[in-house]
Amino acid sequence: MKVLNVVAGENFWGSIASQLGGVHVRVTSVVTDPNTDPHEYESNTADARAFAEANYVVLNGAGYDSWGDKLLSANRASHRKVLKVADLLGKHAGDNPHFWYAPDFVTKVADGISADLAGLDPADAAYFRQQRAAVDTALGPYRDRIAAIRGRFSGVKVGATETIFVYMAQALGLDLTSPPEFMKAMAEGNDPPAPSVARFQDQVARRQIAVLVLNVQATSAVTTNLKSQATARGIPVVGISETAQPAGASFQSWQVAQLTALQDALARASSAGAAGP
Repeated sequence: MKVLNVVAGENFWGSIASQLGGVHVRVTSVVTDPNTDPHEYESNTADARAFAEANYVVLNGAGYDSWGDKLLSANRASHRKVLKVADLLGKHAGDNPHFWYAPDFVTKVADGISADLAGLDPADAAYFRQQRAAVDTALGPYRDRIAAIRGRFSGVKVGATETIFVYMAQALGLDLTSPPEFMKAMAEGNDPPAPSVARFQDQVARRQIAVLVLNVQATSAVTTNLKSQATARGIPVVGISETAQPAGASFQSWQVAQLTALQDALARASSAGAAGP
C-alpha cells in the first residue's frame, strides 16, 4: 500500500490533510505548540529532515510561515509537491494570512489537497474521493454552528485584538468594530498606534461591543489590559487560537469548540442588552 509523506506547516492544515489522506498518508505537522506565537516559530533539524523526505508539503503562505520557504529552498527535491494556501486563494504577502478562519477558504483548501493527493497517487484516486466526501460530512457541525450564529446574532458589534478573527466575523455576519490598524499591528507583532489603543479602550469603556475576541497565542500588555477592562465592564471575553487546541484535536472539533464558546458569550451579552445591531 502506498503511503505519502505529508508535512503541514501548521497542525490545522495537517488535520485536514490527515483526514483527506486517511491510510494513504503519514502527516507531520510542524507548528503544534498552543503556548507559543506561531509567527515567532524557528525551524530545526527535525523540520529540515521532514521537508527533505516529504512527498507533499502544505504551507499557509502570505508570509505566515516564511521559515517553510527557507526549508524548501535548502532541501530541493524533484519528487516533492508543494501547496501554498495563499497561492491557491490568490492571496499575497500583506494580506490577512489567517485563511483557516474563513469557511469558504477551508473548503477550497480541502479540495486542493484532495486533488493533489490523487495526483501524487493516481491508483488510489477513488479512495481520496471517498475521503473528501467523508471530510465534507465531518465539517457539517462546523458549518451548522456558523449558520446558527449568523442567523441569531448577525449585525451584533464585537471587538477583536487581532486580524485573526476578521474572516470568521465576516462569515458570522458580526460587526467587527475594533480599529483595523490596532488589529493589524498586533497581528504583525508591532505596537498598535496610540490613537487606535485609545479608541479601542473607549469602545470597551462605553460597552459598545458585546464580546471581546482575544488571540490567546499573541498577547501583550495592551491586550491583557483590554481583557481586564472588558471583564470589569461585564463584556464576555472569548479566546481563540492560531493552532488547533488541544494539539491532537481535529480541525472541526477545535473550531466547533471555539464557535460554541462564542455563541454562548453572544447569548449572555444579548440577554444583558449589550451592543446589539
